[in-house]
Amino acid sequence: QVQLAESGGGLVRTGGSLRLSCAASVSIFRAGTMAWYRQAPGKQRELVGRIYSDSSTMYAESMKGRCSISRDNTKNTVYLQMNSLKPEDTAAYYCYARDYRTWGQGTQVTVSS
Repeated sequence: QVQLAESGGGLVRTGGSLRLSCAASVSIFRAGTMAWYRQAPGKQRELVGRIYSDSSTMYAESMKGRCSISRDNTKNTVYLQMNSLKPEDTAAYYCYARDYRTWGQGTQVTVSS
């Protein structure tokens, strides 16, 4: 079993940047594939991107070119760096450990126009 704790959300202006963190209670090396999702009010949760055990990544089209996912195995932490933020990026952002099928509690990102 793994526990995930996201942090780093907040209020940012259009064009700004944020870095979200997801701290895991177990070695993320063992956790395997980690992912970031987001959910805006009234919308379904959607994939932002994934990072695999070999640190390769994939991103959803909506965020491609504006975000980067990385992992620090020594800190058991996965990061989501988001740049050029837009009001439509406003959502709760969640970390997901795919092999454990476990979600974090989420962190809110609000982008003001």
